[in-house]
Amino acid sequence: MVDIHVHILPGVDDGSPDPEISLEMAEQAVRSGVRHLVMTPHCNIPEMFDNYNDDDVIRSRMEKFRRQVKEAGIPLELYTGMEVFGTPEVPFLLKEGRLMTINDTGYLLIEFPFAGSPDYATDILSDICSMGYTPIVAHPERYEYVQKDPGLVDYWIRMGCGTQINKGSLLKRFGRLPFSCASWLLEEGMVSCVASDAHHCEWRTTYMDEVRMVLAQEYGDDYADFLTRVNPERILEGKELLWPIA
Repeated sequence: MVDIHVHILPGVDDGSPDPEISLEMAEQAVRSGVRHLVMTPHCNIPEMFDNYNDDDVIRSRMEKFRRQVKEAGIPLELYTGMEVFGTPEVPFLLKEGRLMTINDTGYLLIEFPFAGSPDYATDILSDICSMGYTPIVAHPERYEYVQKDPGLVDYWIRMGCGTQINKGSLLKRFGRLPFSCASWLLEEGMVSCVASDAHHCEWRTTYMDEVRMVLAQEYGDDYADFLTRVNPERILEGKELLWPIA
């Protein structure tokens, strides 16, 4: 499997606090069947986490952790990325090279406030698409405006966006509304991939096999493979997303 959304880089955000926890997260991922994982620290969150790639600082920390994983003998390939908080400045930050796309492809993992105006998110996504990038909208099922109007995701997809659903939403760990919204999006074929959005080795973990089993039971093994391997691989390789019909 391929996990494109993981807060595994130690000591930079609200994810792993230190290398020991990060290495355990890496081992958990491998035990659950993950072989490729994207490091996605929070970025561009005002007054919380900047984490811009100024002077390649973040990239250097990723290289260091990649070496630590290799030295520990953990068979996991790590890739660069960020979970970028959507603000009107994002297009300018992209132009300045201060944001990292997934594996240096045209795919940008982006999140938005859980509450607020859908127009705010749509305008920013439109600007990013107009630059030739493909935004991957992180956990849309957790946004109140998507829960009220899940058809909004269809509009984003037609604009040129991709979508990533959280493991925890499908396992009912964020409540009824995110689960219901995620299920509807899956049934309508509006999900590009499922990822862990892991933050630790004891909660919100990198263990992906549990959600793959749920996907296989509810939607079939082919669909589960599509969401946890096929499309995520295409994202890593910079290839065009495929859109399934469940």
